[in-house]
Amino acid sequence: MMAPSSLVSAAASLWAKCFSVFSCTTTVARTNSFLPTSSICAKWLSTVASGPPKRPLNAYMRYVLQQQPIMVRLHPEIKSVDVIRKIAQQWRTLSPEQKKPFEEASVKAREQFKVDFQHYMAQLTPAQEKQQALDKKQRLAKRKAIRKKRELTSLGKPKRPRSPFNIYMSEHFEEARGATTQAKMKSLMQDWRNLFSHQKQVYTQLAEDDKIRYKNEMKSWEEHMVEIGRDDLLREQTLSRRSRKTTTKAKKKVVKGATGKAKTTKKKTTSSSTTSKTAKTSKKT
Repeated sequence: MMAPSSLVSAAASLWAKCFSVFSCTTTVARTNSFLPTSSICAKWLSTVASGPPKRPLNAYMRYVLQQQPIMVRLHPEIKSVDVIRKIAQQWRTLSPEQKKPFEEASVKAREQFKVDFQHYMAQLTPAQEKQQALDKKQRLAKRKAIRKKRELTSLGKPKRPRSPFNIYMSEHFEEARGATTQAKMKSLMQDWRNLFSHQKQVYTQLAEDDKIRYKNEMKSWEEHMVEIGRDDLLREQTLSRRSRKTTTKAKKKVVKGATGKAKTTKKKTTSSSTTSKTAKTSKKT
């Protein structure tokens, strides 16, 4: 079972993708026919002639696409995110019998997807198969990077230091020339190049201060990551530094142990020598 926040975010993402390209909302609302996999929307979502077949929707997503137009009609004043949230709440209150038609439709669609995918792969040339594998690898790497970025944000990782130009841009973006963001960026870049050295020095100093801020915040953050057992999130330079410290401590321990043994041996030798001398003296007496 997906978490409530995951249900809402997944539904919102899919809704944006589906309805920005293919407008089938009114058809779904009028016919209430998203349950069978033969509907136009479901067919479009499961197969695309120009590429590999799309993965079928799960039971929850089918319910979302069925209920979305109904919810919008009943509550036209609420935002899209709130619409999805309401639908997610409804889904959690459904009984197993009420969810069953959506789950059966999802199972049937998955079976069809397997057939379609095998047929699609059989038509590919070796070069196309290689490209498919490369594309999949890139997609997975991108998803992994996005997940990691979200995780680091949730853990409060400090923002990287800004460059002098970034600081200048943030201060003057509103009054910059240009109607679009790209035009504003272009004009700001020109203005930055025309600044005198002493004018740029102000922003250079601010950037240096931001580097110090980042260094201090990262040190505290990484110490906290070590405390909670997330050493895997430490930077390579930090890991190297920690490794060197551990190695140095281990060497000192070995040297200290060896020195202690040498002192003990020396004491024993001295004690033995003293005993021997005492014994000889007693014998002479």
